[in-house]
Amino acid sequence: MNFSGLIQDFGPLTIAGLTQGAIIALFALGYTLVYGVLRLINFAHSEVFLVGTYACLIVWGFFGLDQNSATPGMGAVIGYLLIGLVAAILISGVTALAVEVVAYRPLRRRNAPPLAFLITAIGASLFISEVVGVLTHRNQRGVPNLIRPTDVLVIGNMHITNLQILIIGLALVSMFALDQFINRSRLGRGIRAVAQNPDAAALMGVNKSRVIMLVFLVGGLMAGIAAVMYDLKIGVTRFDAGFILGIEAFTAAVLGGIGNLRGALLGGLLLGLVQVYAASLLGSEWLRAAAFIILVLILLFRPTGLLGESLGRARA
Repeated sequence: MNFSGLIQDFGPLTIAGLTQGAIIALFALGYTLVYGVLRLINFAHSEVFLVGTYACLIVWGFFGLDQNSATPGMGAVIGYLLIGLVAAILISGVTALAVEVVAYRPLRRRNAPPLAFLITAIGASLFISEVVGVLTHRNQRGVPNLIRPTDVLVIGNMHITNLQILIIGLALVSMFALDQFINRSRLGRGIRAVAQNPDAAALMGVNKSRVIMLVFLVGGLMAGIAAVMYDLKIGVTRFDAGFILGIEAFTAAVLGGIGNLRGALLGGLLLGLVQVYAASLLGSEWLRAAAFIILVLILLFRPTGLLGESLGRARA
């Protein structure tokens, strides 16, 4: 165990873990939103994220940008980022709605058992992943060099780059906006009402089907934002990019308290930190394993997560 390396590089490892955790946290919101309302683990959410990683690349490609392009100027970078975000958000949102309408809604109308939903979710996930694999010939695709990481803040041996600030800042702003939407808007009250008691909400005039569609759409929008951040951080994507990260996001949702929005943020950030610390302490091969170990431990000792499953008005 490399304790000395962990202590010596604690600062750089922390900022790297928070950056990774921010992406995981936004990804996890889709799981926690759907579970909060439907008590369903939407395993197809990983492919909602996946299509977002390709959507922004395709749009950037229309402007002649690829992994071999030179880094554009600041004004152009902002414009390309906004265009990429819009493309990823729209495509991920539409994909999430399509999954709900095609895969889950027929099962809800037939009052199918929970196992049918689980099998359908896995099937939808594999179908989308394989379609993307066929279309891309299972080759990875590089990301344009939109942002060249440069140091913005240096504290000791901790170098915080512009890309890390962008990812963490965008994740926090997105999370705050979603939290305000759920807790303060009329549509958010409808989501909370259905999450608390679907039958009572229907008697009060809340359209359950529209609320469910809205939940899938919002989860897809958050996945689209996470997809762009993932592209910028990792630099490549491929047809199975959402699989492992999806498991990590699900772990983060369980860690924070699945069904709890703020729990998803906390779980994502903590999981990112633990992964980076574990990789430094035990070796890089333990980075992915840490997520599975945490999942098992949480399910064993605190199955409701750190903040607990949100119930009543706080749920969803």
